[in-house]
Amino acid sequence: MMKIYTRTGDDGQTGLWGGQRVAKDSLRVQAYGTVDECNAVIGVARASGIDQGIDAILSEVQNQLFVVGADLATPGDAANIPRIAENAIEVLEGYIDQLEEELEPLRQFILPGGSLAAAHLHLARTICRRAERAVVSLNHAETINSHIVVYINRLSDLLFVAARAANAQAGLADVPWNNPQQRLG
Repeated sequence: MMKIYTRTGDDGQTGLWGGQRVAKDSLRVQAYGTVDECNAVIGVARASGIDQGIDAILSEVQNQLFVVGADLATPGDAANIPRIAENAIEVLEGYIDQLEEELEPLRQFILPGGSLAAAHLHLARTICRRAERAVVSLNHAETINSHIVVYINRLSDLLFVAARAANAQAGLADVPWNNPQQRLG
């Protein structure tokens, strides 16, 4: 049986795939840690009573986010490490197109929220955007798989559309942003 605690990180260091030790606040660890956080919030959204079709999409996304995490935790080349490829991005785009077919065209900014599931998906989207910023920062400092940046960017789009779809399936309309500048003018 594997113990959950190893004591190897008690000095503020963690191990990457391949054995390299890095600080727990390194750009790489921040990037895959934020991806993990996004994955956890997607799990919360799935637990909040989401439609079966969206749930199936999110299940696949959660599995792919483990691939993203492994990819980010493995600098350089390594055998037997799954990597995000262009086809994973195409899958996300297909899901976005599928969900958008069921929605009214978006004509204005909308407020995040609505159903519990949609609110969690909007939260996942904002964490995904934070993960994207962390991945971009890492990409400026080190070489990473270029598909990761695109995948995370497209995932935030999918989470936005999935939130809108969750609201539509719950019979809730998008809530438009009520621009205070327009009210004051």
